[in-house]
Amino acid sequence: MIGQEALAQMELAGAFPDVVIGCVGGGSNFAGLAFPFMREKIAGREIDVLACEPAACPTLTRGLFAYDFGDTSMLTPLVPMHTLGHDFVPAPIHAGGLRYHGVAPLISQLLRDGLIRAEAYLQNDVFASAVLFAGSEGILQVAKAADEAGEERTILLNLSGHGHFDMAAYDNYFAGKLKDVALDEDEMSRALHAIEGLPSPA
Repeated sequence: MIGQEALAQMELAGAFPDVVIGCVGGGSNFAGLAFPFMREKIAGREIDVLACEPAACPTLTRGLFAYDFGDTSMLTPLVPMHTLGHDFVPAPIHAGGLRYHGVAPLISQLLRDGLIRAEAYLQNDVFASAVLFAGSEGILQVAKAADEAGEERTILLNLSGHGHFDMAAYDNYFAGKLKDVALDEDEMSRALHAIEGLPSPA
């Protein structure tokens, strides 16, 4: 519904987004916003659709596309998705969102088909952007790149979650105590080992 409403709002504004951005944990937020715009992209309209995720849980940017369980107990059916392995437990960072080991199959397939792209961010970069956003209400990373390129772009962003209420995290950020966490190769290999032997999607 969010994406359908966004389409209607864009029509009322007499504009259409050049960029659609959403955060990805498991994928529902991103899909809710981006999917209604995907039909326009598939029909040939130029739209950059960006899925953002935490570097501590880089499922789309570094995970494997494989059949995996949706839960650590291995009770769900196997699902084709980008995954870090069903026993992966991410670091308890503030900018992590859901921090789920997998991403919804439809989003995973869109990435494989090149219809969306994904980027992972460290939490200190996210907090710096949040502080700038609170002060200026700018859509930051993509807007900055457009400014540097001298381009005018219409950017649609879906804000979600309640990270703006995490005042203790902002105190730590301003005090320089917030640590960046990126998933290291050893933990990545260990986590992906859990899905070895499962069937591979076509």
